[in-house]
Amino acid sequence: MARKNIFENIATSMAQSADEVALPLEATRPLMNRERKPPRISSPLGAITESLGAINEKAQRAEEIEKKLAEGQAIVELDPADIDRSFVRDRMAHAPEDHQRLVESIKVSGQQVPILVRPHPERPGRYQVAYGHRRLLAVTEARIKVRAVVRELTDEQLVIAQGQENNERTNLTFIEKARFAARLEEARFGRETIMQALCVDKAALSKMISVATRISADIIDAIGHAPSVGQRRWQEVCDLLTKDKGEKVRKFLVSSGAASLTSDERFEAVFKLLTSKDGAGRQPVDYWVSSAGIRVAKYTQADKKFSLIIDEKAAPQFGQFLLSKMQSLYEEFRQQGLK
Repeated sequence: MARKNIFENIATSMAQSADEVALPLEATRPLMNRERKPPRISSPLGAITESLGAINEKAQRAEEIEKKLAEGQAIVELDPADIDRSFVRDRMAHAPEDHQRLVESIKVSGQQVPILVRPHPERPGRYQVAYGHRRLLAVTEARIKVRAVVRELTDEQLVIAQGQENNERTNLTFIEKARFAARLEEARFGRETIMQALCVDKAALSKMISVATRISADIIDAIGHAPSVGQRRWQEVCDLLTKDKGEKVRKFLVSSGAASLTSDERFEAVFKLLTSKDGAGRQPVDYWVSSAGIRVAKYTQADKKFSLIIDEKAAPQFGQFLLSKMQSLYEEFRQQGLK
């Protein structure tokens, strides 16, 4: 009987102690205001163990959350419609299939890596992305909320976070980094900040900005992000691209033949165009496609030469048929007064 009273006294004492510890913990940690469930006590000794375990678990959980909050790493779910892009663009357009793969991955497995946003400095109630633009677009298309870390950032802190995350995780291509650097300088960020954002030294940064500013933006856009092309090759194109050759490059890049190439292939075609002995290089190739979507012929046109090549696999005997009609076509051409 005496032993029973001992346990009852201990249980009462421990329960009081638990309440005394738990109440301040709950009061100072508003995130932990979860509904309490009545304890299920099977025995006085079990109550002691359960109370101590609950205190330890709750304290550990609160400390982890507070640590994340202190570090700015608390992950929340936001409506993608409330988030705006960074004020400095870093990425160029990538292949649609790459975006679609990311969308499908998020639909199947969810968003594994959160994006980083800051409260929008000019639009209350909205956010601005520091990094994670591709994930944000994919989540928007998947029609789910985006997992994000919200952190107060200055403009300088945002661009540094944006550049460093891309370097470490998504590997921007050289030309994307170069344009990002040029845009940051145009936005009046100091070179020290830009070097920190891109993790490069002063000499490398100077080369990046030189390439991005000396090659016309429309030519860079038309070539694309060129994932396999590094600084040396872009520098060579930059040095070769005179005003006269620039017009030939533009003519090639707007052709349907160029549109059918990958970004790396467009770069190589431009490089060959600039390094050919006669200055003309490989002429722009266009294709004639039937109303049924069949690519029947390809043709090139430069100066006073026009070449037409019929694909006999796509249209058997069409070349001979066309040749048999040449005289009548030529007479029609002459009758229209064309020269």
